[in-house]
Amino acid sequence: MARSLTKITDLTADEVREVLTLSADMKSGKITPKSLEGKSAACIFTKASLRTRISFEVGISELGGNALYVTDNEIKLGQRESIADAARVLSRYVGLIMIRTFKQSDVEELAKYASVPVVNGLTDLVHPCQILGDYLTATEHLPGKDRYRVAYLGDGNNIANSWLNLAALIPLDLRIGTAEDTQPDSDIVTKAKAKPDSRIVITADPKEAVQDADVVYTDVWASMGQKHLADEKAEKLKKYQVNSSLLEGADPKAVVMHCLPAERGREITDEVMDSPQSVVFDEAENRLHVQKGIMHFLLTH
Repeated sequence: MARSLTKITDLTADEVREVLTLSADMKSGKITPKSLEGKSAACIFTKASLRTRISFEVGISELGGNALYVTDNEIKLGQRESIADAARVLSRYVGLIMIRTFKQSDVEELAKYASVPVVNGLTDLVHPCQILGDYLTATEHLPGKDRYRVAYLGDGNNIANSWLNLAALIPLDLRIGTAEDTQPDSDIVTKAKAKPDSRIVITADPKEAVQDADVVYTDVWASMGQKHLADEKAEKLKKYQVNSSLLEGADPKAVVMHCLPAERGREITDEVMDSPQSVVFDEAENRLHVQKGIMHFLLTH
């Protein structure tokens, strides 16, 4: 059965480290594997994309493969035919499937019935490729740390959930600053708190979250599919804005992250976004490298 990445916890802690090492080695040019040589990869998008589409298409090409852009209008996954049947058909044509969609259950069903690796490019529940790329970025800018102090501020969305999933495998001091009714997934929180080497704090106080943090992270307050709630969420989350005043509580060498796209002036100010502490565009670049690492790992294990 093919290995897939539907969420970070599909990997073990050692496998996460192996993926990160592969990614770093490909980024540096130390290795240039062609694990998709002579194969195509189906890239299914039911959500619009800049970083995910381009980084996967470039990565697939650099691994020797051919990327096929497939929209929801073309296949109507789970509507025109069952997800199981679509998975079986696609597996006859391609060497790998990437999907960016809404429901996590759709990705997991696709992976269950596909005989080729399936990579989750984003769902409403989790965003595994993003957080693995972010962790790689942290190791580049703040090397040598056994446990990073990560402050996530804002909506308890797929980014928060994926940081929690990583904390269930890799030791992290993870603080999530969010409102009472914008909490991350409770089951994912419980599993992360069961990791004895990680420390998980969920607080309504943004200053508590950022205290001495190595990484200060934010995301849009209303994710794709929730834009009708933008003003409501902005009112609830405005005190979690990442600005210069809040950043004063973090470690002086802290880096600022945002998964992009950013709504400048809402969850993050221009002053911080464009500051020397900001590594948001390094994160964006590392999506390419870490996704190559993920694809190569899945194709060779």
